[in-house]
Amino acid sequence: MAKGYRLTASTGIHKGDREYQQDQVTLLTHPRAAGCLLAVVADGMGGRSGGRKASDQVLMTARQLFERYAPESDDPAGLLQQLVQEAHIVIRLTAVSAEEEPHSTIAAYLINPRGDCHWIHAGDSRIYHFREEKLVKRTVDHSFVQTLVDRGEITEAEANIHPQSNILMGCLGTEADPLVDTHFIPQLRPGDTLLACSDGIWHYFSPEEIGSLLSALSPREAAEFMVDKARARARGGGDNLSLAIVKLEPLAN
Repeated sequence: MAKGYRLTASTGIHKGDREYQQDQVTLLTHPRAAGCLLAVVADGMGGRSGGRKASDQVLMTARQLFERYAPESDDPAGLLQQLVQEAHIVIRLTAVSAEEEPHSTIAAYLINPRGDCHWIHAGDSRIYHFREEKLVKRTVDHSFVQTLVDRGEITEAEANIHPQSNILMGCLGTEADPLVDTHFIPQLRPGDTLLACSDGIWHYFSPEEIGSLLSALSPREAAEFMVDKARARARGGGDNLSLAIVKLEPLAN
């Protein structure tokens, strides 16, 4: 692992105001390589059990692949692509005929011991990279309202309250192969924070607000605060919510 920082991390999950939980989140530490982490958020859709089966499948696939991953020799981008493809295929094969088709988003980032980071996402679960409180980059949703934003027809703020903000252009378990986007960070630095979260979280915060929270609080404090604040701001209409935070804390001199 690159010297000069230590990793601190936390996850948070809540069913919000829904009757059941279809989000899933995990933060896996590598069994053989210190400083190697995989964070995964999956937002399931498709009936009471269908969505949960889909998000469970994403996490099961992630655990199996990460267990076999060798950071010193394997391709991290290839691992994330394999995670998406395998989970997508299995979700399609296990579709519950009596319910809506099970689908899931995915937002996953992998930090290697040498300090590089790869991420992948499909759907509208997001990954944010902050340097201190400043947003460096975030994923762009595969959603109908994002296409309207891209065409300049509505603003980001209008997209958040658009009646069709929940329509996805791609996710895991659909007939077509999922749209995926990837990103590579050659070297993380002390003061960097990565956040993966479902729309039940990001819907209620501006990037500036998230950045200041992540900079000022520990991952555990930030996770608890964001879950509580999103619940309050949803005013009884909140979705499932989940998040995974990894922070690179500078080492004391």
